[in-house]
Parts: sequence; structure tokens; C-alpha cells
Amino acid sequence: MAASELYSRYARVWLPDAAEVWKSAELIKDYTAGDLTLALQLEDGTEVEYKIDPRTNDLPPLRNPNLLVGENDLTSLSYLHEPAVLHNLKVRFIDSKLIYTYCGIVLVAINPYESLPIYEADIINAYNGQNMGDMDPHIFAVAEEAYKQMARDERNQSIIVSGESGAGKTVSAKYAMRYFATVSSSGDTSVEDRVLASSPIMEALGNAKTTRNDNSSRFGKYIEIGFDKKHCIIGANMRTYLLEKSRVVFQACGERNYHIFYQLCASSHLPEFKAFKLGCADDFHCTNQGQSPVIDGVDDAKEMRSTRKAFSLLGISESDQMEIYQIMASILHLSNVEIKDQSADRSSISPDNVHLMVFCELMGVPCEEMAHWLCHRTLKTTTETYVKSFSKVNAVNGRDALAKHIYAKLFSLIVGSINSALKTAAKQHSFIGVLDIYGFETFDVNSFEQFCINYANEKLQQQFNLHVFKLEQEEYMKEEISWTLIDFYDNQPCIDLIEAKLGVLDLLDEECKMPKGSDDTWAQKLYNTLLKQNIHFDKPRLSNRAFIIHHFADKVEYQCEGFLEKNKDTVNEEQINVLKKSQFNLLLKLFEEDEKAKGSTKKRAGVTGRAGPSQKDNKKTVGLQFRQSLHLLMDTLNATSPHYVRCIKPNDDKSPFTLDPVRAVQQLRACGVLETIRISATGFPSRWTYQEFFRRYRVLMKQKDVLSDRKQTCKNLLEKLVKDQDKYQFGKNKIFFRAGQVAYLEKLRSDKLRMACVSIQKTIRCWLARKKYLRMKASAITIQRYVRGHQARCYVQGLRRTRAAIVIQRNVRMWVNRRHYQQQRLAAITIQCFLRAYMARKQYYKLMFEQKAVVIQKWVKGWLARQHYKRTMAAIVLLQSCVRRMQAKKEFKKLKVEARSVEHFKKLNYGMENKIMQLQHKINDQQKGNKELRERLSVVEKTQSIERERHSREIENLRRSEQKVRAQAETLPSLLEQLSFLQHELENTRREKEDLEEQTKVYKEQTQQVIEELNMKNSLLNSEKDEVNTLFVEQAQKITEITTNVENTKQMEKDLTEERSRYQGLLSEHLHLEERHKDLKEKMDLSVSSSKLGHKKTDSNYSSNSSEFSLSVGSTEGEDSSSQKEDETEAKVDLPVLLKLQRRVKELEQEKQSLWQQLDKREEAKQEKAKEVEEQRTVGRTELDLETLKRQELESDNKKLKQDLNKLRKSLTNENSELMPPDPGTRPYEVLMEQLTSSNEELEMRKEEVLLLRSHMVRQEALKHKDSLLGESVKLDLSEIPSFQDIDRSLDIHTLNEDGELWLAYEGLKETNTFLESQMQEMERVHSDKCQSLLEEVNKLKAEKEQQQKLLAQSLLLPEDARIDASLKHEIIRLTNDNLENMDRQEKQDKIIRKLKKQLKFYMKKVGDFEANTQQMVDAAAMNAPMRAVHITRKEKEYQGMLKYTEGEENRLLKNLVTDLKPRGVAVSLIPGLPAYIIFMCLRYADNVNNDRRVSNLLNSTISSIKGVIKRRAGDFEVVSFWLANSCRLLHCLKQYSGDEVFMTHNTAKQNEQCLSNFELSEYQQVFGDLAIQIYCQLIKSMENVMQPLIVASMLEHETIQGVLGSKPTGLRKRSTSFPEEEAVTVEVLLQRLGLFHTTMSQHGMDPDLIKQVVKQQFYIICAVTVNHLLLRKEMCSWSKGLQIRYNIWQLEEWLAERELSDCGAKETLEPLVQAAQLLQIKKKTEEDAQAICSMCTALTTAQILKVLTLYTPVIEFEERVPTAFITTIKNILKDRGESAPLMMDGNKIFSVTLPFTPSTVALETIQVPASLNLSFLTRI
Repeated sequence: MAASELYSRYARVWLPDAAEVWKSAELIKDYTAGDLTLALQLEDGTEVEYKIDPRTNDLPPLRNPNLLVGENDLTSLSYLHEPAVLHNLKVRFIDSKLIYTYCGIVLVAINPYESLPIYEADIINAYNGQNMGDMDPHIFAVAEEAYKQMARDERNQSIIVSGESGAGKTVSAKYAMRYFATVSSSGDTSVEDRVLASSPIMEALGNAKTTRNDNSSRFGKYIEIGFDKKHCIIGANMRTYLLEKSRVVFQACGERNYHIFYQLCASSHLPEFKAFKLGCADDFHCTNQGQSPVIDGVDDAKEMRSTRKAFSLLGISESDQMEIYQIMASILHLSNVEIKDQSADRSSISPDNVHLMVFCELMGVPCEEMAHWLCHRTLKTTTETYVKSFSKVNAVNGRDALAKHIYAKLFSLIVGSINSALKTAAKQHSFIGVLDIYGFETFDVNSFEQFCINYANEKLQQQFNLHVFKLEQEEYMKEEISWTLIDFYDNQPCIDLIEAKLGVLDLLDEECKMPKGSDDTWAQKLYNTLLKQNIHFDKPRLSNRAFIIHHFADKVEYQCEGFLEKNKDTVNEEQINVLKKSQFNLLLKLFEEDEKAKGSTKKRAGVTGRAGPSQKDNKKTVGLQFRQSLHLLMDTLNATSPHYVRCIKPNDDKSPFTLDPVRAVQQLRACGVLETIRISATGFPSRWTYQEFFRRYRVLMKQKDVLSDRKQTCKNLLEKLVKDQDKYQFGKNKIFFRAGQVAYLEKLRSDKLRMACVSIQKTIRCWLARKKYLRMKASAITIQRYVRGHQARCYVQGLRRTRAAIVIQRNVRMWVNRRHYQQQRLAAITIQCFLRAYMARKQYYKLMFEQKAVVIQKWVKGWLARQHYKRTMAAIVLLQSCVRRMQAKKEFKKLKVEARSVEHFKKLNYGMENKIMQLQHKINDQQKGNKELRERLSVVEKTQSIERERHSREIENLRRSEQKVRAQAETLPSLLEQLSFLQHELENTRREKEDLEEQTKVYKEQTQQVIEELNMKNSLLNSEKDEVNTLFVEQAQKITEITTNVENTKQMEKDLTEERSRYQGLLSEHLHLEERHKDLKEKMDLSVSSSKLGHKKTDSNYSSNSSEFSLSVGSTEGEDSSSQKEDETEAKVDLPVLLKLQRRVKELEQEKQSLWQQLDKREEAKQEKAKEVEEQRTVGRTELDLETLKRQELESDNKKLKQDLNKLRKSLTNENSELMPPDPGTRPYEVLMEQLTSSNEELEMRKEEVLLLRSHMVRQEALKHKDSLLGESVKLDLSEIPSFQDIDRSLDIHTLNEDGELWLAYEGLKETNTFLESQMQEMERVHSDKCQSLLEEVNKLKAEKEQQQKLLAQSLLLPEDARIDASLKHEIIRLTNDNLENMDRQEKQDKIIRKLKKQLKFYMKKVGDFEANTQQMVDAAAMNAPMRAVHITRKEKEYQGMLKYTEGEENRLLKNLVTDLKPRGVAVSLIPGLPAYIIFMCLRYADNVNNDRRVSNLLNSTISSIKGVIKRRAGDFEVVSFWLANSCRLLHCLKQYSGDEVFMTHNTAKQNEQCLSNFELSEYQQVFGDLAIQIYCQLIKSMENVMQPLIVASMLEHETIQGVLGSKPTGLRKRSTSFPEEEAVTVEVLLQRLGLFHTTMSQHGMDPDLIKQVVKQQFYIICAVTVNHLLLRKEMCSWSKGLQIRYNIWQLEEWLAERELSDCGAKETLEPLVQAAQLLQIKKKTEEDAQAICSMCTALTTAQILKVLTLYTPVIEFEERVPTAFITTIKNILKDRGESAPLMMDGNKIFSVTLPFTPSTVALETIQVPASLNLSFLTRI
């Protein structure tokens, strides 16, 4: 097709981009041929121009339609190119969180850097048996394809896992091996465990942390997993390649050494590692160089435990492990040996170097000698040998070389030990190889290791290209289409450059042999030899010590430095010789191969006559060894069918679900994915079957173009649509399209659908518009009609309103004028009033002012007079003081003259001392007084200050009060006026009060009358309430008891279910071990029979289960002889295996025994309870049996009493009724008491009649028993009667009274007394219960009375209306509650009455049967009495329900009845369960003859025979169903005829007589229960095997209506198809299969409850398988598929309803599938939608909901994907669930089965043995 058709407007293309590699753009203008630019618009809205080269005319690659984005297979894309591949991987990885994608035959795996729940056992089971294209891409799908091809084609397979470091190669290889170990159904699981155990060991020894990966494999490995003819794992073998030895002594920054060293250091504290003298990893030079000793999230000590566990699992003993760890520890110490520099060419080691001493101690070598040779070496010439010292650098290199050599040898030794442990003696039939090898590597500095790695990838890429080309060619030839040779990249020239003669490796080996060879000379040889001869070899411009090789992925520059040294891999021989002198056994084993190689070299030298130096020349270089091993690997891969897994590292930051486009494209180019795409795009990448093409593009055809031949129809359509016939090819079964054709067809289909949509929209819009117009027209007419009517009514109403308004206005105006006049008149009066008051107040104020002025003048004049008086008195006092002062001065002068005289002094000094002392004392006293006074003064001052403050506050208050008083004084006149007004009002109030008091007296009298009436009503209500409460209490007690019993029953049922499920799990495991044990026995018997031809196997060989129970019941002689023979056979078998099996069987038996004991205890408790209930029933059974005829009279009396009681209640509730309750002493009361007394007397009389009848019955029974005994014997000695318990007593009685009447009377009285005692006890219990109920009722009445009093008191406080309303409400509520309680009580009583009627009918029937039997016995006794000597026992032959057989015929019986029986014949022509009835009738005969050996032989042989049939025909549903039904029937017969009263309730009298009499077979009941459970599990497995292929095809793949919403176009090339189109499986096929199962079970007579359990299990399997496949198949998660699933579920539910199985719980098991279908169809956009989804999907786990939303895929153009934000919202909402359920449903889950007891109504005496069973040796008795 022309480019202009594809590159039109709105077409999307890819543009190159430096950051994102490719960027999407859209054409904004059509492209026409000859244009030099394209007008494009980027996704961000930027417009750009793309220049087109006119020479090449290359247009940008087109983008695939959105419908094809996210495909499982990259080759199914319409446009196959690099941007399409990158975008598809990005969408799947980032948006859908899918890490696996197919690319043709390649599985692309992107490392998510996050743990995903997609590797559990449920996922493995889901992928098991599925075709590769049926499920979503997964490593398990590749492993399943390899396993299936190995089994189908009988050809070895290989899985090649490659990728760069950190891409996840090791994990992918590990999961592939886990898948093989899980799906290979090996009988010995230890083989699979050993294969898986090799992984942690190799990871510890060969993996290390690098800058790119925390668990990087530093070696390549190829593991061959061997399988036998049954395709079970029998062993494995491992080959390793190119271990990175340099990591032992050197690590770059941020890296670690091998994990084992850090595990040793982390476990150095353990006692067993103390001798190694280890410490922290930072203490050793070989573990601390990277400065990153810890990996986040990894516990090295825990990993060490896993490593040791794996060693032990592989059979490596603890001592051997310690030797391995000892060598590892010595390497650590060797790295710490310090070498000192003495001179330029000399070095030495200190003799007291601790690490060297520890190294020598661990290795067992002399320290001095090792220290010497670490610093010296020998030089040999033809005549002499010299010892030369090393420089420090050379000595350190020698030390490191020794460490690397020891580690490499130890690594090889451990690999050999693992291979020995995984080797098996069985012959290997085929194998699957898993290759985990390094991917293409290029670094800044590339050395010898990168060269070898890239060389290996060149070889693998060549093999990959050839295989892809071969598959394409095979596909074209198979479909018989014409094709041309596809050109693909051939990297053979690059491989020749490396490995051919005079290639890089050849020149390197040649240079290594040169005495003075160096890296520089080797580089010059490379330049001279290869530079101009090979285009893949190049030389860097600025270096003479490097070279460039153009690999298939990229060109790589290698540095020559170190090539020769690494290729030689030399080590000082003297150091090795020192180590060989050690007494350490494991160390000597490391160098045994060197000794053998030297020995063979010496032999060859002796033959050829060459000298010693030839040994060095014959040593293989590392490059040669790697080339040879690589050729061997390629030969192995070429001999197998390869499967490819390419691991991609998404980013270098280890960020989860983040894709770096640049790094991804680099790896896609390097690993060959893009080459696969290129090869596919060159041919015909898109391939459709004719039916799929027709179904998809039917819309492009017209009806006349559709022919009956689909193939011709498709050809006609393509020839019409695509003119260029080179764009497609017609094959036999498929149509092949070139790249881009599917997109073109999709464009045509989309345009067609768009035009159809436009036409449909046009028509619908026209119809909608016309419908809208007509509706609007009708609406307009209606509106007009109503509007006109409304307008008329409004006009009339307006007229009326106008007249009314006039009238209203007239009256209003009149009212307004009158109101205005009245307001004016009132205002005038008011103004006059206020004016007059104002004038009066003004006159009053004037008078008051004058009076106050007079008072003020009076006080002022008095104050002035007092002031004048005070001044006069002060002047007088002052004058007097002056005069007195003058007189004192004169007197003072006079005294001074006298004082100067001597006599005066003498007078003065006389007695002065005494005075001074006195004065001193006074002074002291005064000081004390002053101190006290000061204190008092301070206190007084404080009190005064407080008083002062208080007075100031009081003064302030007084001022305020004065102001208030003044203000009040101003308002005093108005208050006086108000006072007069209030006095007038008070008078009026007094008069009203008197009136109210009179009314209150009247109201009180009325209230008192109402209270008295209410009290009377309350008393009546209380009496009625007493009766109702009494009934209520009784019912409440009954309900409480019933509730308690129900809760206890539910809890016991829950516990029993848990115990049953646990027991059944243990039983299944035990049976599995039992089958294995039996198989081993059969193998041993075969081996013994082959060695001893004369030995013959007896028929008494039973299974372990039968032997076990035969021991518990009692072993027989035949079993002893068989056990002796088995012991003789087992003596020559593998005893350890047998002992392990026996030990395991014993443990399981102990667990089983403990579980049985628990179950027995519970069952005993239940049986005890049942016996107690039965005893109580038996106590009252006689009374009930004999009172059945009188029960109707009692019921009639009871009804009369109830009617009377109802009348009494009505009288209590109706206060106006005449039927008031009678008072004591009245006539009605006496009548009631007389009736009650007569009823009691009648009851006592009937009780006496019952007692007499019972004693009479006992007497008749005893007489009958005695007569039957006397009739059989000649002697009349009654002491021989075995039924009498006390023989001595009976002898005494018979000696006193020979006819036995006294004894009979005594027995009757004893029975009567016992019955009376039980009656008295029952009456006492009833009386105590009644007393208790009455006490409770009295307490309740007291409480109710208090409540009534409170209500009455509250009602008295309310008004009369409110009081009446409250009382009415209270009464209504109470009556409503009473009515509800009465209704409930009536319903319960009706139920009880119905139940009693049923019991009454049953007892009446039993009494009738009993009376008839009694009458017959009495008649027989009367007839036999005079004719006792005739001995006639019966008139006709009666069978006893037994089959007689001779001893030893058990095997013949079971061979005809079990082994050779065909279930179909029994189901069609005979009664269901016939084999079980026949076996049980034979068992009854063995029990009758009291032969325990017969019983045990018959039952054990039956169990063995049934197990044998089930084992041989385990896959035949009909056989398994038949024997499940018969096993259950035999179990029910053992219970029904066991004599246990619990199982005899539904038996007839004849069946009770046929119970087993001599043996108690409860243990065999348990055995047959276990057998039934075993057969049930096998039934489920066989049914699952039949249904498994049908479920997915019918529930998911088949479409009932083809193309309802279209199917998504896929070009996925499946390896094989599930079902061809002509064999399509529909839901009807599944329903037919279910119906066949149900019919088969029903025909075989299986219990209905058991059938319901089987159906429930069937529907659970359907739900689990469908949901699991839905979660693993992206193309199934669509809206239309949800619709289809819901339709299929509806059909399943209809099937249940047709067979009346809706209540079996099967619908509930489909709930997860129903919700998953609803989830596919519900709206998924807003937050409300998210809330609705979370509330709806309760049966789905969070992981399942998110998985379905992530996988949701639109199948038509109009659907949309679920936005990532919406999925995040769902995840946040569901975060609170806190569940840890797995992603997948457990498909192997089997519900715990219960075997309810179902008694048989078939009479054994009526069963006849048909002649077709060949059982003529059985005789009916």
C-alpha cells in the first residue's frame, strides 16, 4: 500500500530522542510523495518538522494502534521495530507491573527489584499442563514447555538464561529448577530437595555483591536435571565455567568477596568455629577492600545456617563441612599475612606473624617452610637448581595466586561433591539443561574475563540466530507457503577471529609459551597478524596496548595488560609442595588431580624421552580450557531443543519498576531480542487462523460475500482489500501477513465501524429529535390548554378579589380612622396627665428646696460659732503658758545656786548606789515593757491600718449609698404613685386567689377520685401482669436453655470440623505413605520372586492399614504366616529406607491415635449425653405409650382450661366487664377449686392405672420368656434361665414358689417402685423450678410496682391533659409489648403442639405395634401351653438375614463380589449397595457362630480388596463412586446393627433383633470411615482430572454468542492449541459432565448429603480453576469476558436448581468468580467507583482485585484501560484489610468431608443373592 495512505493526518510515528531513545509524535498534515519534511506534533503540544532524506526516503517508524499495545508477544505487534518493542515492554513493565514478555521463542524477563507473589505453588499448579500461549508469559510457562516437549518428543531440552549482571539470571534459573522439582511427580521427594539444595551452596561459593547486583553470579553453570522414563527427577549434574578467581584477593569499592567468607565471619561466635580464630569481616584484607561488608536485608549468619542445611541435605557430613570451612578460614588468614620489603628484590615474613601461624595450623603445614617459600622460588637449569628471592610485589602476587588456586580447587571439589550427591544409580532417560551464564559485558576497562564472556555470548548468539531461522523456516514449510531466504546476521567471522588458527586465543597461547613473552609483544603480534586481515579487529588510535573487536552487540576495547598472566594462571610449585606434605585429608584431595596429571606426563615423557620442562609446556591455559568447555557446551545445546530467557536490567539504581530506555535498548540489542524482531519482521510476523480472521473482519464483508467455505471467503476479502499479494500468504491453516498489514486492516475495520457508528448515530439522533419534537408539541398543547384555563380562572378570581378588596378597603378605612381618633384622644389624655404631674412635682421640688436651704443655714451658723469659740480658747491657753514659763525660769535659777553647795551634793549622793541599782532594774523592766509595747504598737498599727482601710471602704460605700439614696429620693414620688397602684392590684389579686382556692378544692376532690380509679386499674393490671410475666419467665428460661444448647452445639461442630479436616489431612498423608510402602513391598516381592522361583505369594497379604487394625482387633494364624514371609522378604531389601518408612508410619499412627482419642472423647461425651437423654426417655416411655389413648382427653381439658384462662385475662384487662376475677370465698372461686381438685384426682387415678398396666406388662414378658425357655428344654428347672441376673436369688424364689408368681410380683413391685421414685424426683424438680420461677416473678412484680408508683408520682405533677396523654402512651406501649410477646409465645406453642402431635402419632403407632405383638405372643403362649411336647416353632420358613459360608472362602467371595464386579451391572439391575449388604450378611453369620477369626479375616480382606480396586482403577469415576457408596453403606450397617442405642432409634423390631451379638466392632467402624474418606479424596481427584481440561475452555475460552463485542486481534504464535475449533468445549459440555457425575452417584445409592458435598467440591474446583486462569491470562480480563462468565455462572446455578441442590453450599463457592466478573464490568473511574468496588469484592483478596484491574485489557477501540491513579486509590482503600492471602486460589483444597449416619430401610431377610454374581457357595439362613 502507498505510504500516503499510512502517513496521513493523525497518524502517529516514533522520532529518535537522545534522552528517551524514541519519542511519540502525531502528523498534523498528510504526507504526499516527494515531501522533504513531515509536520509533526509531540505529545506535549510542541510542533516539529522531521526532515526526510531524499536519497533514502526513510520515513519515521509508525506507531501501533493502542489496541495492540501491551501484547504478551512482541511478534504479534503489527509494526515490528525497536520503538514498538521498547514501548510495549515499558507499558507492560511500568503500567501493568508485568515483568515477563514473549518475543517469539524468547522470554524477556525484566528485573523488578521487588518481591512479587507470582512464584508460589499455586502458580506452578496453574501453569502445569498448560500450553505456552494459553497463559500469560512466565518463566514457568517456558519450563512447562520444555518439560512437555521432553515428554512428548522424547528429546532433551535446554533453557538458556542470559543477561548482564543484576538482570536476574540466577533467580530465573532457580525458579525454573523449582518448577521441574514440583511438577515431576517423583515418589522420592528427597531427589528434588537435593537438586534445589545445590542452589544455596553455589550462591554462597560463587556469588558476590557487585556495584550492579547484590547477588551476582561470578561463574557460569549448566545444570542437567535427569529424568527417568516416567519423567520424574532422578538426579542432576552441574558444569561450571570461568570462576572469577581474582575476586578472592581483590574487590572494587562498593563490592564484596564471595558470600561464604562473610557467612563464616558472621558465624565465628559459634563453638564449632572457635578453632578457626575468625572475627569480623573488616579484620581481613580479602573481605574489607570493598568497604561494604553488609548487604541491606541480608543476615549472613542466617544464610550460613541455610548453607549448612543444604550441605547436610546433600549428604555431606558435618566433619566434611568443617574441613571445607577450615580451608575457607585459612584463605582469610592467608590474605592477612604481611610481607615486608627488605630490598628491591628481597622480602621476608616475620616469624611471629599470627595469621601465618594460624594458616599453617589450619593447613597442617610447617610455618617456617611456608614463610620461606612465600618469599622465594626455585630456578631450574639443565644442571643446577637455584633459589631466588621475591620482591615484595612479586611475593604478594604469589601469596594471592596461592589463595586463588586453593579457592578454585576447593570450588571444583565442592562442585564434584554436589554432582556425586545428585548422581543416581537409575538410568537417565532424558534431561533438561538450565544454562545460567553471563551476558554480554562492556566496561570502561575490559580485561581477560570480559573477553571470555563476550566470546561465549558470540557462540550462543550464533546458535540462537540459527535456531530462530530454523523455526521460521519450519513454520513456512509446514504451512506450505512460498518464501524467500531470510537474511540474518551471521557472526561466524567474529568467532573465527577469536578461536580460529592464528586467532586471538591461538596467538595468546603461543605467547604464553614464549620464555620472555609479555602483553606488549602479544599486542604487536595481534596488530601484525589481524589488523588488516579481519574487519572485526581494530586498533585504538591512542594506545599500543589495547585492541578492539566488533561483536554482534557492540564494539569492545580490551586492555592487553594482564592477559598473559591470567591465561597462564601460574602458582609457585614449592608452595603447592609444602601444602602436599600436610596431613589434612581434604587439602590432599584438592591436589590429587595435579598428581595424576603429573604422573601421566611423566609416563609420556619416559616414552618419548623428553626432559622435565615439557610438563610446563603441556599444561593447558585458561583460554584453551574455556574454549574446550565452550565447545562441549555448544555440542550439548545443539543436541537439545533450546528455550531462551533473556534477562533485562531496567536501571542501574535498583529502583523498583523503573525503566531506563537507554539501558534497556542496549541490552535488547545485546541479547538478540531485536535481532529476533528483525527476522520476524523480514518474513510474515502476523499469523491468523482462517476462523479468527473471519470472526474479526466479518464487518468488512457483505452478506453475499460470506461463503460456506471460510478459507475461500477470507481469500476473496483479502484480494479485495489488499492489492499487493506479496503482503500476505495463504497457508494450510493460517494466513500470514507482513509487518504493518494487520494495522492497515485494523484501520479499515475501525473506519468501517466508525462509519457504521455515524449511520447509527444519525438514525438514532433523527429518531430522538423527532420523538423530542412530538413530545414538545404535545407538551406545548397541553401547556397552552392548562395556561388558558389558568388565565380564565385567574381573571374570575381577579374580579372576585377586586370586589372583596373594595369591601375590605371600606372597612379598613373606617377602622383606621376610628383607631386614629382613639389614639389622638388617648394621647391628649395622657399628655394632660403627664403635664399635671409635672407641675405638681415642680411645686413639690420648690418647697423641698426652701426647706433644705433653712437646714443648711442652721448648720453653717452653728459651725461658725464653734470655730470662734475654739480660737478664743486657744489664745487664752497660750497666754497662760507664757506666764507659767516665766515663773518656772525664775525657780530654776534659784535651784541652780543651791545645787552648787557641798551639803547639797552629800544629800544628793546619800543612798545613790541603791537608787542606781533600783534604777537599773527599773530600766530593764521598762525596756521589757517598751519592747512589749512596741510589739503591741506594731500590732495596733496593723489593726489600725486595716481598720483604716475598712473605714475608707465603708466611707466609700456610704458615699455610693448616699448617691443612690439621693437618686432614689428623686424617684420617690413616682414610687409612691406606683405603690398606690400596686395596692389596688393586690386587692384584685386577693379576690382572684379566693376564687382559685375554691376551684383547687374541687379539683383535688376530682383528682382523688381519679387516683382511686387508677389504683383499682393498677391492681387489676398487676394481677394480669403477674400471669403474663410468669409465662414470660418460663419462655425466657426455655429460650436461654435453647440458645445455650445451640451455641454449645455450634462450637462443638466448629471444633469437630477443624479436627476432622486436620485428621483427614493426616489420613491422606498416611495413606500416601501406605501406598508407597505397599509399592515397595511389591517391588521387594518381585525381586524376591525373581531370586526364588519357588516362592509363591499368598492371598492374605493386606495393606498396612488392614494389618494395623488386625493387630488391634486380634491377629490370625494366616496373618502370622504372611508376616513371617514378609519379614524374610524384607531382610534382603534396603533396610534404611524401610526403617525410615516404618518410623514415619509409626509417627503418623501415633498422631492418628491421639486424634482418634480426642475424637473418641468427644464422641463418648456426646454418647453419654445421648444415653442420659435416652434413659430419661425410657423412664417416661412406658407412661407415654400407655397414655396415648388418654392424651386427647387431657388436651381437650387443657383447651378448656386455656379458654377459661383467656376469659380471666380478658376480665382483668376490661374494667367494665362483668367477668371480674373471683374473690376467695365466693362461689366462682369455689367452683374453680373443685374443678382443679377433680382434675388432680383424675390425674392420680390415671397414674395408678399406668403403674398397674406396667406391672402387668412386665409379668407377661417374664411369663413369655420363661415359657420359651421351658419349651426348649426337657427339664423344668428354672435356674437354667440365663436372663436372670441373680441365680442364687432365683433358686431361692423358685424353691419357695415353683410357678414363679412370687418372683414376678417382686419384680413388678421393684419396677413400680423404681418408676414411682423417678416420678417423685421429677415432681420435686418441677416443684423447685416452679418455686424458683415464682420467686423471680415476685421480684419482677416488686420492681414493676415501684416503677408504676414512680410513673404515678410523675403523672400527678403534670397537668391533667398531659397526665392523661402520658398514661395513655404508657398503656399503649405496654399492651403492644404484651401483644408481641403473646404472639411469639403462641407461635412457639403452635410449634410445640405440632411437634407433640407428630410424637403422639409415632407413639400411637408404636403402642399399636407393641399391643399387636403382645397379643400375638399371648396367643402363641396360649396355643403352645398344652402342646409343648410337639416342638412346632414356626409354620413357614423365615430368613434371619445371614449368609452362610465356609471358612477360607473369603478370598473367593471378595474376588467375585469386589475385584471382578462391574459397577454398571449392579447400578442398572440390582438394588443399590448390594455388595455391602452381602458382606454384612456374611459378617452376621461369622458373628452368630462366634468366630473372631472369621470376622477379622472377612473385614480385613474386604478393606484390602476395596483398596486394591481403587488403586488399580483410580481414574474411573464410576468405579470409585460405586465403592464409595458401598463403603458408606457397609459403615452404616455396622453402626445400625451394632446394638448401640444411638443408632437404633430408626430400626424396626426385626432389625433390632438382627443386631450383632458377640463382637463389638467400633474400631472397624473407624477403619471403614477412614476408607470412605480415602475413596472420597480419590473420587475428587478423578473428578478433577476429568473436569480440569473442560473448565477453562468452557468457562473462559468459549463464547456462546460468537463475536458479541469482538475479540482482540492477536498474532500470538502458540506452540500448540488447547482445543481445535471443531472440538470446542461449551458450558453445556461441562454441565453434561456434571450431570453424568450426579446421575452416576445417585444410581449407586450414594447418600444425598455426601452427594451435596461432592457437588460443592465440584463447584469450588470450577471457581478456583477459572479465577486462577483469569488472573494469569491478560486477554481474558475484559468487559465482554465478564459478561460471558456471568452467563456461564447463571447456567451453573440453573443446573443446581433443577437438581434441588441449591442448599448444598455450591453457590457460595462461586462467589469469588461472580465478584471477579462484576469487577470486569463495573465502572472504574471515580473515587466513588473505587469505594463501590471495595465494598462489593469481599470474597476476593486485595492482590486479586489489583491483579484483575492491572490486567484489564480493552478488546474494542471504545474501551479504556484502568488508570494507574485509580488502581492506587483502590490499593489505599484496601490497605486496612490487613490480609496476607496469596494471589491464587488453592486449587487443591478439599473441604472436610462428613459421613452422616443414614440408616437403611432394606430388610436383610428379604435380600436375595443374584446368580450373576457367581456366589452360589453362599447359603441364606
